[in-house]
Amino acid sequence: MPSFSAKSRPVVVIVVFPDTKLLDVTGPMQVFADARRVGGENYEIVLASAEGGAQLTDTGVELVTESMERWHDRDLHTLLIAGGFGAQEAAQDLKLVENTVLLAEQAARVGSVCTGAFVLAASGLLDGRSAVTHWFSCDDLANKHPGVTVEPDRMFIKDGNVWTSAGVTAGIDMALAMVAEDSGRKVAVRLAQTLVVYMVRSGGQSQFSSVLLSQTNDADGRFDALHAWIGDNLKGDLRVDRLAEQVGMSERNFTRVYRDATGRTPAKTIELFRVAAARDLLEVTELPIATIAQRTGFEDDERLRRAMQRVLGISPTEYRKRFGLGKY
Repeated sequence: MPSFSAKSRPVVVIVVFPDTKLLDVTGPMQVFADARRVGGENYEIVLASAEGGAQLTDTGVELVTESMERWHDRDLHTLLIAGGFGAQEAAQDLKLVENTVLLAEQAARVGSVCTGAFVLAASGLLDGRSAVTHWFSCDDLANKHPGVTVEPDRMFIKDGNVWTSAGVTAGIDMALAMVAEDSGRKVAVRLAQTLVVYMVRSGGQSQFSSVLLSQTNDADGRFDALHAWIGDNLKGDLRVDRLAEQVGMSERNFTRVYRDATGRTPAKTIELFRVAAARDLLEVTELPIATIAQRTGFEDDERLRRAMQRVLGISPTEYRKRFGLGKY
């Protein structure tokens, strides 16, 4: 692993390719660029590609890049592979993959944003490691690269010196965590505040809400309106007969059809929605846990505690210690 002198600027190389998602590049790039303004490292940021030159992103905006070969035999602080619709094709580009391997050997830290994980996986850099990508592509990553342990319900993962992140804005979360690693959490928190984004996360949060999970499991979208109604009525009467009435079905038929469509019982969905709402309140408020339990329909803190243990494997108190505002 490269070492850096006290006076050298840490170099961050962000690799792009045709049809890269622009925000996968500019989100982390802005984090690293602004770090020095709040007392962090003064990073040198380089955009690179296999061939160099202009690379057209998914938005139609062109990014001017250097050839990855120009950075051979140079000490790199961070090598970051962007994601986007072009990632699958990029992962089959032998020149890009070979250069990724070479630059990774020179980098103190390697990472990917979103589907950039496919390039890292094709380079062998994720073999034997845990990783994540955009939730929509997690199954594909696992199927194509069985040597990678894909953890779909994560915002980002650090496994050794290799980092991977979920979709789009999760790359910003990951970049902030990298700044925290380099310059300390206080610097990273100040940086998050200046960018008006969430406080620095540790990566343990879910990358998609229970509402989204319900919608993606219900492929036909038959119960999307019901799920939206549930989310707006967590403190209300959410017994099965009430849900069946909401969608104009008999209780027996609703229970059967709902389970066939989503793979879950209605009761389990209600629990997931309430846990998701409680989790959000634990992260961004200092409300007493008993109050949060009341607001999310659990009635008391013990029911909330049992539900969070079942769904997340963690108690409300411990979750707040790890992810709440108070830790800052």
